[in-house]
Amino acid sequence: MSNPLDTSDLRARVQVAVDAEISAQARVLSEIGDELTPLVAAVGALLQGGKRLRAAFLYWGYRAGGGPDNEAVIRAATAMEFFQAAALLHDDVMDDSDTRRGMPAAHRRLADEHTAAGWAGSGDRFGVAGAILGGDLCLIWSDELFATSGLPASELTRARPIFDRMRTQLMGGQFLDVLESARGWDDLSTDQRVARARKVIRYKSAKYTIEHPLLIGAAAADVSAPDRAALSTYGLDLGEAFQLRDDLLGVFGDPAHTGKPAGDDLREGKRTVLVALTLDQANPSTADLFDKLLGAPDLDEPGIDELRAMITASGAPERVEKVIRDLSASARTALHAATGLTEQGRDVLDALIDVSTARST
Repeated sequence: MSNPLDTSDLRARVQVAVDAEISAQARVLSEIGDELTPLVAAVGALLQGGKRLRAAFLYWGYRAGGGPDNEAVIRAATAMEFFQAAALLHDDVMDDSDTRRGMPAAHRRLADEHTAAGWAGSGDRFGVAGAILGGDLCLIWSDELFATSGLPASELTRARPIFDRMRTQLMGGQFLDVLESARGWDDLSTDQRVARARKVIRYKSAKYTIEHPLLIGAAAADVSAPDRAALSTYGLDLGEAFQLRDDLLGVFGDPAHTGKPAGDDLREGKRTVLVALTLDQANPSTADLFDKLLGAPDLDEPGIDELRAMITASGAPERVEKVIRDLSASARTALHAATGLTEQGRDVLDALIDVSTARST
């Protein structure tokens, strides 16, 4: 199979729907004035390209359940991309990230426009405020896209509770991530650290990336309860594997592929499974140095290299790779336990396991 994300021309069709929505919302905001153009442009830039994983999982959850291929399900799938954009805009503010997808993060872009225009006040505060409001707009637009997608009312009624749960639980997961970095791990065992890191993964990433979009599509298509349970297991396991891969790429990835500087998670002091397993093998002096460097405000490239060396020496990357393989295998088993899915839907969802856990993107 060629790239499953392009089966049924999905990514191109989603981009058309994204562009149409941005244009429609720009017209709504134009009633206020041209002053809103930079904000819409920042959101539109973020929504160009991308893997479209969340859209793909909603679409193929629907098609695997026997739902037809039409523009209504494309619009519903596109709502997932606007929801992700909201999360990214807010996440980049919370993490003080400079780049996203190889471009300046929205708050940096807006801060630069403030500086170039010579406006009063802090450019950084202006940029942060704009990015937060841009994220809020994306939340509103994701809801509007889903509600007006054109899916039959009965399908929207079945899917809406999952859509609402997804949005609420992601915000809880975002706060859990912030809380985890703030309260630290000093008094926890390795098992407790791993458990808390995996809980963050589940609610900040796994559910809204794979499980919930997949179940929204499946519920709309009226997939049976046993098959929805199997898809839930598939989605959670694959979603966790996806985030574990992202954690590895956040430390060792090539910025040309990831679109973000390697080492950002180390600068931000993220308490990940990779970090927990590194500390599990560290002697007291190494652990002290690791804790001192992780998340340090003045962490520079030599410091990041030192952290990478400690992570590599601990064997933690190999242990995380094994967890990714195990979760991927579990996801595949759960998928093939579902008996009522279409053959094409199952095949694409199977192929998306490898796409979601690829080593370079």
